[in-house]
This record gives sequence, C-alpha cells and structure tokens, in this order.
Amino acid sequence: MAIQVVVPHIRHRHTEVDGVRVFYRESLPAVGGDDAPVLLLLHGFPSASHQFRRLMDALGAHFRIVAPDYPGFGHSDVPGSSTTGGPFTYTFDRLADITEGFVRQLGLSRFVMYVFDFGAPVGFRLATRHPEWIAGLVVQNGNAYEEGLSPQARDFIALRPEQPGAADTVRSLLTLPATRGQYEGGTVDPELVAPDGWTLDQHFLDLPGRTQPQLDLAFDYHSNVALYPRWQEWLRTHTPPALIVWGTGDMFFPEPGARAYLRDLPDAELHLFGTGHFALEDHLPQIAPLVAGFVDRAWTAADRPGEARGIRVR
Repeated sequence: MAIQVVVPHIRHRHTEVDGVRVFYRESLPAVGGDDAPVLLLLHGFPSASHQFRRLMDALGAHFRIVAPDYPGFGHSDVPGSSTTGGPFTYTFDRLADITEGFVRQLGLSRFVMYVFDFGAPVGFRLATRHPEWIAGLVVQNGNAYEEGLSPQARDFIALRPEQPGAADTVRSLLTLPATRGQYEGGTVDPELVAPDGWTLDQHFLDLPGRTQPQLDLAFDYHSNVALYPRWQEWLRTHTPPALIVWGTGDMFFPEPGARAYLRDLPDAELHLFGTGHFALEDHLPQIAPLVAGFVDRAWTAADRPGEARGIRVR
C-alpha cells in the first residue's frame, strides 16, 4: 500500500519589533502557496511556540502557520524588567503591543487566531484593536469569563506584589514540579504526555533573567479579568466563527469557561475533552482535524464562497 506523507517545511526565524528580537516558527504550505489560509498561534504560560510543534507538523503543509515567542519566553529576547530598572514593562498590554507589531512586520492582514492560556489575553487585545484581522477564532483553554476561573486561579489573580509571601507564591509556580503538573494534571493517561514540553519549559524558566518577567506578568493578570466585559462585547458584536476545544480537567480554567463562550457566540463549535490544561499533548489526533476543518471553513466563508479544499488530517 502506497502511503502519501506530506511533511511541511518549518522555518525558525527572528524579527525585530520595537527593539526586541522576536523568535517565531513559520510553516511553508505545500498546498495553496500564497493563497493558503493563515493561522496565528499564541502560546501560553510557561511555554513558548515549541508547544505547537506537533500541531504545525500536522497542519503546516496545508496552512501558513505562524507561532511567535513573546518577550521573556522561549527563544525571544528577555529585556530587563522595568521593575528592576530595565527597559521593558512586562504587562499583557505590552505583550500585545509586541505581538501587534510582529503581525504588522510579517504583513499579516487576516488570519485565524488560535489562543491558549496567556494567548487569550494577548489575542483578545489584538482582536479588539483590529477586528478586521480576525477571520476566525480557535480557543483552547483560553479564558474570557469569570466562571471560567477556578478557585486556584482566583487566588492567583488576587496576588499583589506588596503582599507578604506573594512573590514566593508565584515563584513556586516556576518550579519543575509545578510545570510538570500543568502538563499531567487532569489527564487520564499521563503516558500520552511527552516529557519534552515541561522539560523545555523549565529550561527556559531557569535561565538568568527569566524570573522577574514572570513575576510581573503574574501580578498584572488582574488586568485581563477587568477586560473580560470588553472582550465579551467584541465577541457579541463581531461574532467571529469560533471553535472551542477544551480540556475539562484544567486546574486553572474549568469547563464552565468553555461553555460561557456560547452565550456570546451561540453558533460556535464546542468540543470538550477529558484531559487537562495542555490538551494538545494527549489529544492532538482529535483536535488537529477539528482545527483543520474549522480553518478551512472559516477561510472559505470569508474569502472563497462556495469553494472547499477538502483537507484530511490523519
């Protein structure tokens, strides 16, 4: 039996945005060329674009996929924090500024946006600034509703730098047991979760200069909750095509956060999986075809009515 394998070319690149060297991964699609749909992947904590490597391998031959690392994460620059006298302010507004500049630098004018964890507050800031950019929205354990916050998440968001012990609480989340726990927590079969993800995440977390940016972002997370009503209004007003895939065992963002999207996007596709926060780790075979089909439909509806590309992902 002849087996046809289409393997994408993934480029590993840097570009400079506002003086920050930003690393990113980009697939070069074998199908569609310059007309191929564009998918922007926005990663979460404590990871970087490497968390999407397997998804890019699965879909990169069909779509142009772009996945940047935020400043302070992965292979991007880690400019010194303004908290300690450095030049960069680590807030979610600033991460969104850099990501916005990155999108402009690459000349992306329209894309389907995949948001996960930290990617949701970064991505929704982009969407409210530039609704014309968003051809569709894939939400994977990326919260925008108060009911989607677990008690543990609420306690975390309530932390302030002046509180005794608050910084130590955040630092405890930057350790290997906590990082590994984010990957394996809530999964049914931890053997399906490769150790590569949490090992690489921890490598970056342990590098010099990485702790303060994470502390700053942790203490800024409350700014995201304050913007939830604005993001929900954007969803109701612009009604982007949406695919919601969610690990129901997420210790931070439980299942009600997934269902809450249907209030504002009643036509969204919702798929729940019995796994944890990093749902792609053990449910890629189920999630990748959903993403492929959704991107194709959203792109076709926006730009090529009546035409379908018939992508299959095995």
